[in-house]
Amino acid sequence: MKKLGLIGGIGPESTVAYYRKIIHGVQAQAGKENLPRLSIESLNAFTVFQLCRSREFDQLGDYVLSAIRSLAAGGADMVALTGNTPNIVMDRILPASPIPIVSAIDATCNAAQKRGARRVGLLGTVFTMTNTFFKTPFEDKGMEVIVPSESQIARIQAKIEAELEHGIVKDDTRQEFIAIIQDLQQREGIDHVALACTELPLILSDNNSPVPCLDTVEIHVEALVQAVVSS
Repeated sequence: MKKLGLIGGIGPESTVAYYRKIIHGVQAQAGKENLPRLSIESLNAFTVFQLCRSREFDQLGDYVLSAIRSLAAGGADMVALTGNTPNIVMDRILPASPIPIVSAIDATCNAAQKRGARRVGLLGTVFTMTNTFFKTPFEDKGMEVIVPSESQIARIQAKIEAELEHGIVKDDTRQEFIAIIQDLQQREGIDHVALACTELPLILSDNNSPVPCLDTVEIHVEALVQAVVSS
């Protein structure tokens, strides 16, 4: 099996989920006595947010690339980001990366197309919801991507930063997010919702969402397991 490098800390809770799910996924594919070769380089989600707010995208690209290069130097054959927001600088980091990057957005887009999604609600950080890097691959394949209202986007970002990035799960936040999905379903006719912040699965899933979820963590992990096991 090839060695996988994970860029973690973006955020910490999703990094733990990635690690656990990748191990279990590899064991399911290759047997319980097989463990993947993994390295984690941890960045700071709040540094990422600040660089996005100040639109210092060259600096953010350098920040992510430094982690990729460290993982490559440690023997990683491929790399994956455990957060979606840093994909905002994928156009900067992809040409300079010394090893292949397995994209969560591409994997999620492919999964949405296979499910027959037509109108996808997008929940994530303010940077993911108000920029095009997540939307464009879906639109290129004929799917519409719908974002919440400006006030809803602000609420989602506030809850992500103050609660979910710290592993804090509150039922009132869950109900507020469910109401936002219901609003998108009723107002815009969404048939799926992309959980495009990797901390959102802490509070949202198919068990409580009004429409089926495109869980970027689950979908990305499946792609990573296949990449590791089939290599």
